[in-house]
Amino acid sequence: MGHEIERVLAERGHEVVLTVDADNTGDLDAEHLRGVDVALEFTSPTTAYDNIRRCLENHTAVVCGTTGWTARLPEAREFCLKTGGALFYASNYSLGVNLLFRLNRRLAEMMNPLTQYDVRIDETHHIQKKDAPSGTAITLADDIIERLDRKDGWVNEPAAPADKIAITSYREGTIAGIHTVTYESEDDILELKHTIKNRRTLALGAVVAAEFLCGKSGYYTMDDLLK
Repeated sequence: MGHEIERVLAERGHEVVLTVDADNTGDLDAEHLRGVDVALEFTSPTTAYDNIRRCLENHTAVVCGTTGWTARLPEAREFCLKTGGALFYASNYSLGVNLLFRLNRRLAEMMNPLTQYDVRIDETHHIQKKDAPSGTAITLADDIIERLDRKDGWVNEPAAPADKIAITSYREGTIAGIHTVTYESEDDILELKHTIKNRRTLALGAVVAAEFLCGKSGYYTMDDLLK
């Protein structure tokens, strides 16, 4: 993702003045962040929160696309607002995926009274992806749970509590991302599916988010960008 983002930034006329990886984490400081408009944070679940906080402490806006750490997202959002900083978070920066989120929410509302349907989510990513299930799958599941009011066993195998949705994760080759929401009854199957063909779409979305965030303060998501 880092290399894809660098390519898109160059294509859109932006300058990369600092690149931080495992070998130079100490460079994420006031001296090196001086003059940086926006930091694009795509790292790992174990480092994302600390990276965001260090950027905000040094008055640098952050676009974050790391997943698997969002138990601390409310904490990061609170710190952002407290310091007057700017933070943009999305579990997926693909425009198509964010349209999928909207369709998923609407479909869940429509399916709520149709109790003959069970629902499940499948997601497939490349073998280097460290978190499972994906942040996108968790977002899809959370949005469905908010809109389905089922009191008994409406979740398919593998077995899960009645307030959860079964998510099956696959890690194969170099697949950029496939997400499928399936409603199944004894008589038919209804699916919402999105396939990312390459990582460029994710990088482009992140760069557009960085352009949107420039000069702003507060916490933002793709819903704000797509208004």
